[in-house]
Amino acid sequence: MKFTFTEKKVQVSDELREYAEKKIGKLDRFFKIESEAFVTFGIERGRHRAEVTINNNGMFYRVSEATGDMHASIDSAVAGIESQIRKNKSRLAKRLRDGALEREVKPSVSYAASDDDGGEADFQIMRTKRFPIKPMTAEEAILQMNLLDHEFFVFRNQDNRDAFSVVYRRKSGGYGLIEGAD
Repeated sequence: MKFTFTEKKVQVSDELREYAEKKIGKLDRFFKIESEAFVTFGIERGRHRAEVTINNNGMFYRVSEATGDMHASIDSAVAGIESQIRKNKSRLAKRLRDGALEREVKPSVSYAASDDDGGEADFQIMRTKRFPIKPMTAEEAILQMNLLDHEFFVFRNQDNRDAFSVVYRRKSGGYGLIEGAD
């Protein structure tokens, strides 16, 4: 597993990084392909926050935990990710097509710098993300959206000739699907 560490308002010792690598590295047994782990350490209002995001072949798992101790935050985040992985694998095996986790997709994310030319502040784009939009079913897209804890998710709908689609979480409960028309 490849690790990337980020520190926000805190200096982290090498011992804590090694501890995080050891704990998070144990999750590698769930994946056939090498994964990437992004770990962010921070302190917010006196609480030690550990955010762990694992990218395994285009499928993302993210958990953020805050406790009184950074070691406990890491332990709790690893337990949360392990729970997500187990839940995800069983759902994919029951509801979705075979091999959904093993599909070879390499997402690339890039951030565009904001040009400040004194334009309209109400419509200023602060960050741009670019990534391949992979074909999947609506159920897979909802699962991925929930794993990332996002409000919407963009994908190509396999059930509708790879049409550009968006699933979103409705405020009244349930999910919505927006599909592009030909």
